[in-house]
Amino acid sequence: MKNFSKLITVVLLLCGGLAFAQSGSGMDKIKSLKIAFITERLSLTSDEAAVFWPVYNEHEDALEALRLRERDEIRNKLQNFRSMSDQQIQNLMDDYLELQEERNRKNTAFLKRMANLISARKTFLLIKAEDDFKKRLLQQIRQRGQ
Repeated sequence: MKNFSKLITVVLLLCGGLAFAQSGSGMDKIKSLKIAFITERLSLTSDEAAVFWPVYNEHEDALEALRLRERDEIRNKLQNFRSMSDQQIQNLMDDYLELQEERNRKNTAFLKRMANLISARKTFLLIKAEDDFKKRLLQQIRQRGQ
């Protein structure tokens, strides 16, 4: 599941980069489509939406910050993988595992908070909506490639 999430992230970044190169605002379009998709799937009331979106956006920003840290602190250093000592690689692994644990803590806290804000049912609908959105996005990317 973690590898799939990473694959999705890479695909989204590539898709966003390609769309950005073509239209100048590809990631913004993807985000807008995602917002509309989630809003429709969750059938949020106006009161729910007022508390949902700030928390959701805060969580997305936190995950993006973790992705950037991972890129800066881990992935960039792996370009010199063959010349790294075993101790350097172990330290990098420890850093990577800490980032993964932090991501898991943030996701757990987010899901608990959402369940309290909009209900456990709608929180599960959110999880499903995000997965469905990713599948549709990948499907569209594949269709454009053919």
